[in-house]
Amino acid sequence: MTERKPPGVEFESWVDKQIRDADARGEFADLPGAGKPLPGEVDSTYDELWWVKRKMAREGFSVLPPTLALRKEAEDALEAAAGAPSERVVRRIVEEINVKIRDVMFKPPPGPPLGLKPYDVEEVVRQWRESRAER
Repeated sequence: MTERKPPGVEFESWVDKQIRDADARGEFADLPGAGKPLPGEVDSTYDELWWVKRKMAREGFSVLPPTLALRKEAEDALEAAAGAPSERVVRRIVEEINVKIRDVMFKPPPGPPLGLKPYDVEEVVRQWRESRAER
């Protein structure tokens, strides 16, 4: 089906012929999902952006308002700090997220309020030391 449409042949009839020829060669046999309904929500209302949402889910991509994304990033930063190999790394991780939190505190972006304040670096380091001592 990679050949060009000959001049003077109507497009519809040329496409129909290509499909018929491919079907005759068996190129449509054994296709995955053949005879099954399209995947998706059965009892949901139609959503024009269904394909965008499915692509985002497949790619593991999500769009959050900036403050919610920062909340998630702050949560991930604390987890990363808890598993950090050294105190220096813990301090670097917490200080980097604190810079971002302060930026949002003083220049609020659109969306829900952040609801966070900068972390106490010494407190996070103390918790990190305690968790290391328990191991």
